[in-house]
This record gives sequence, structure tokens and C-alpha cells, in this order.
Amino acid sequence: MNRLTDKVAVVTGGAMGIGLATAILFADEGATVVIADLTKPELDAEAPAMAYAELDVTDEAAWERLVSDVLAEHGRLDILVNNAGVIDYAGIAEVTPEDWARVIGVDQTGVFLGIRAALGPMRRQGSGSIINMSSAWGVVGSEGVAAYQAAKGAVRGLTRNAAITYASMGIRVNTVIPGWVTTPLTDSQPAEKNAEVIGLTPLGYGADPRDIAWGCVYLASDEARYVTGSELVIDGGLLAQ
Repeated sequence: MNRLTDKVAVVTGGAMGIGLATAILFADEGATVVIADLTKPELDAEAPAMAYAELDVTDEAAWERLVSDVLAEHGRLDILVNNAGVIDYAGIAEVTPEDWARVIGVDQTGVFLGIRAALGPMRRQGSGSIINMSSAWGVVGSEGVAAYQAAKGAVRGLTRNAAITYASMGIRVNTVIPGWVTTPLTDSQPAEKNAEVIGLTPLGYGADPRDIAWGCVYLASDEARYVTGSELVIDGGLLAQ
């Protein structure tokens, strides 16, 4: 219960799904947690105390305000989880430029802006852990989902770049690669797409958000002090095939 004691964490897309599960586990492990999302999370009475900040991850000025507020309140920023994401299921020939820009804006540019915003305090501290959420669909191809796959693949490259660039400053940057996870996002996906991915998963079932969140706890903790530029795959064996 103390793996993240004295650490201050921001989790984007923290109102539901993987983000909310990660925020709760961080708080349970002793971190001070700020959930950054466009909507406020609905927490039950047993949830740990966490702060909420409204954030559009595509808005650079909003990122600057968020980090400034976190520093004013807590004096430091130790952990950033770039988890916010959206999806579109259209292929290259079908996706509109507007939908392409929306997905790339949230899933790729939002990660870039988050890293940039966190670098200032983390460089001054000489420490920090940034965790970027990719996807199995950022590693292998699937029919449709062109913008999502492009963005999630780009997150992997951006993570490696940041890890190499800022390692000498004590900042670790890693990627988490989930497979199929039971979340509001997958609940809204086409049933045949869900069945396809679960059917290809060797363990035969989808993950709970906490399965992914525990990986984030590890990467955020001092237990992972020698881990940077890595990809933590949590996918039930999907990518091992």
C-alpha cells in the first residue's frame, strides 16, 4: 500500500476504464492523484480521495494550466499517465479528414503535449515517470481503425524518442500495450470486432481495467527505476502469436 508514497500523479482519461482503475490503484499505493478528463469521474463511497481537473488533452494552454495548478498545490509532478483516447473504426478510404484529425489529436498529439508539459517540473526535479498508453492495434494491423492504429503506433515511437532524449535527466518514459479490455469504449465497439479480438486472445477472455492498471503501478514505482524506453504488453498472449 505504499509503493507510490509521496509521489504526485496526473492520469488523463481518468474518469473511466483503464484511467480510473489506474488512478484508484495509484491512490491506494499512496500517491496524490489528479484525474484529468473532460468529465468528472463518478466514484463510489469506498474510492480513495483524488482531485479532478478538467482537461482537453489537445489544448496546449490547458496542459500548461494543469501543470501549473499541480505545482502550485503539491510542489512537484512525479508521474504522468497519458491514457486519454478515442477511436474511429473507419478504414483509410472511408475515414473523413475531420475524424482522422480528431483521433490523431487526442491519441497522438495529446500524448506529445502531455510529455512536453511534464518535462519542465520533471527536469527540475531530476526525476519522473511518464507512461503512455498504446494498444495491440498499434503493433499489428486490423481491418479498419486506420486513424487509431496510426496514432497508437506513433505513440510507441514517441515514447522511445523521449526515453532516450531525457534518460540522462532521470526521466523514465515507457509504453503500456493493452489487448482487449472491458471498458466503456469496448462496450460501445461493434460486437463482431470484440468477438474477433477476444477469439484471437490465447487466454480466451478480455482483461479487467485493473490488469492494465497494475502494470502502470509498476512502471510508476521505484521498482522500475531501471526501466525506460520499454513496452509493457498486457494482452493475454495476443501479440505472442
